[in-house]
Amino acid sequence: MKIDPEALPYRPCVGVMLINAEGLIFAGQRLDNPVAAWQMPQGGIDDGEKPREAALRELWEETGVTADLVDFIGKTHGWVTYDLPVELLGRVWGGKYRGQRQKWFLYRYLGTDAQVNIATKHPEFSEWRWVGADEMIASIVPFKRAVYEEVVRSFRAYLA
Repeated sequence: MKIDPEALPYRPCVGVMLINAEGLIFAGQRLDNPVAAWQMPQGGIDDGEKPREAALRELWEETGVTADLVDFIGKTHGWVTYDLPVELLGRVWGGKYRGQRQKWFLYRYLGTDAQVNIATKHPEFSEWRWVGADEMIASIVPFKRAVYEEVVRSFRAYLA
C-alpha cells in the first residue's frame, strides 16, 4: 500500500543548538545510523509540554546536560519543517508522520566537556564533538540539511 505523505501530519518536535564559549556547536554521532550521521540534540514534544521545556528535557536526555549548565540565548521565530524520504515513510514513528515540525532553541553551554554524558538511560549518540557551523551542516543527513541551514542562519551571530 502506497502512503500519501500529504495526508500525514508533521510530528511536533524541538531541536537544541548548544554552543560552547568559542561558538562551536555540539554534534552527536547517531547510534542508529551505520553511516556517519552527526546531529544536534532533538526530539518530540510530549503532550502538555511547552517547546522550551521539551528542549531542556531532550538536551538532558541525550547529553546529560542539565538546565543549570546552559544559558538561553534565543529561538527560531517560526517552526521549521522537513519531510521524510519516501523510503522512511511508514517505518519511522509508527508511520504516523510525514516528517517533523521543529522549534529550535539556542543555548550557551556553561559547563566543562567532562560534564557532557552521552551514556544516558536511552543513549542516542555513540560519540560527540564541538564543530563549526559549516561542518554541522555538512554532517547532517541530506533530508535534514535545509533545516540545519535555516537554524544556522537564525543563530549565525553567535557562532564561531
